[in-house]
Amino acid sequence: MRIRLALSLGSLLVAAAAGTAHAGPADALSVDAYGTVAADGTVTLSGTYRCLDDSAGPVFVSSTLVQKDRSVGIGGTRAVCDGQVHDWSNSGVVKEPAYRTGAAQVKATLMQLTPSGPLGVPMPGFLAAEEADVILG
Repeated sequence: MRIRLALSLGSLLVAAAAGTAHAGPADALSVDAYGTVAADGTVTLSGTYRCLDDSAGPVFVSSTLVQKDRSVGIGGTRAVCDGQVHDWSNSGVVKEPAYRTGAAQVKATLMQLTPSGPLGVPMPGFLAAEEADVILG
């Protein structure tokens, strides 16, 4: 359930971040040029991130894979915000139709959930976003 929520939330948040992402003084995100597609449909994407402060709420790296007319969220990773550069890797099983080896695009977002309003409903705050062409192998 938690993984499905992260996948769904990651997809929605990456889409919402397109026009609202901004980078703080120590926030950064990158996507590796290569990802993998396993025989069982497991897609793995990776890169690096840096964030400074998670005291306002948890920070996550979410990723969406786009190939031709297909787009799906691939996992979500909890970030450690200590000002250091860290690796991230997100994986998810994508079945019919499966992704193929070759060119694709990754949209990744470094996002912080902060309580908002009288009920404390978590709202996303976008710290950094990156779109990159990748090769799936």
